[in-house]
Amino acid sequence: MAKNDRKVVLVTRRTRLEELVARYHTLAQARFYVEHLGADFAEYQAEHAAYAAAKALVVEALEAHGRWQAIDRGFLTNFMFGPDDVVFALGQDGLVANTMKYLDGQPLVGLNPDPYRYDGILLPFEAKDVRALLPEVLQDKRDAKRITMARATLSDGQVLHAVNDLFIGPRSHVSARYEIALGKRRETQSSSGIIVSTGLGSTGWMRSVVTGSLAIAGAMTHTAGQGQWKPQAWDARALTFAVREPFPSRHSAATLLFGSVTEASPLQLVSWMPDNGVIFSDGIEADRLEFNSGVEARFAVATRAGRLVI
Repeated sequence: MAKNDRKVVLVTRRTRLEELVARYHTLAQARFYVEHLGADFAEYQAEHAAYAAAKALVVEALEAHGRWQAIDRGFLTNFMFGPDDVVFALGQDGLVANTMKYLDGQPLVGLNPDPYRYDGILLPFEAKDVRALLPEVLQDKRDAKRITMARATLSDGQVLHAVNDLFIGPRSHVSARYEIALGKRRETQSSSGIIVSTGLGSTGWMRSVVTGSLAIAGAMTHTAGQGQWKPQAWDARALTFAVREPFPSRHSAATLLFGSVTEASPLQLVSWMPDNGVIFSDGIEADRLEFNSGVEARFAVATRAGRLVI
């Protein structure tokens, strides 16, 4: 396939204003809801206008290319990306991560629709850059950063990938019950769930989990400030797991709580939860695997990796 014949896929998201209108049916109803809470509706409108303007710039550049398609993030789970596709994600970091986990080596470009509002560590470009950037990406002339992904595999063959992290636990505020194994170590646990994090995710949820644990331990032992979390590289071929709020009892232990997951040493879990057990990735609970009694899950570094254009 000629480079200029490659299809470009633009992944977009609904703005907060669009979400409100979808929920309350009319713009007037959405305004009433926001202002009734004491919030500034003009901010929602300004944010929406900025996103719409950015999208219009991107679409103009893609129409000049000719072969392109736009999809909303809600359709990612069922969308089939071609092996030669080039993908642009217009949104915040979460949209880039959510898009990347459905890709298998295709170049992904993160576009910041509103630099005034978003910093975006995964958003190195803006909408105005697309016209000049697109020919270089189509011809693979741009460098790309490799990003390690995590993979959860269930005993029934279902698979879920994650760019940041996987959560394993209950859907509601109850305890998760399971058997955990890493290498030769194995124990039964009761906790509020487990986080399995990639190198990219080690700057997010995992960082908050470890930081809170270190602060509590430091306050109890009067050694506050001595421990510090060091994030992994984005392309590190290892994952980190942490058990949240483990509860030791006569029937549950709490010693296998934190560690590294490698290709040679995967993490394995067996659910003891009769219902409401889930595994979801990158904070998107709607995109989940059911993890109930008897289901076995294996967590390891994914064979495929993200390719973020820089």
